[in-house]
Amino acid sequence: MTGKMAIVGDGDSIMVFKAAGVDTFPASDEKRAKELLRRVAAEYQIIFLTEELARPLSDFLRRFDEEPYPVVLVIPSEKGGTGYGREVIQNAMERALGVDILSHNEK
Repeated sequence: MTGKMAIVGDGDSIMVFKAAGVDTFPASDEKRAKELLRRVAAEYQIIFLTEELARPLSDFLRRFDEEPYPVVLVIPSEKGGTGYGREVIQNAMERALGVDILSHNEK
């Protein structure tokens, strides 16, 4: 792998990534996203995936936790964030470190 980045998501959400040189793979539903993830996982080290597609694929995405690459990062779409991406990162960090370092107690 050469450090390539890709994004899987709806067409409007991925356009800004295309402008930044990230390879884009449009997917309108979870079935298409799953097919694309299988295909691009062998070639890309970092794969961005929009929250709307990631949530229904959460069980499928666990397979990527076992290997160092690709890293699948869940991001908000153009419609805005639901908090799911943060939840995924928070859970991964808690598993890795044994403590939740992203939460903070507000006084």
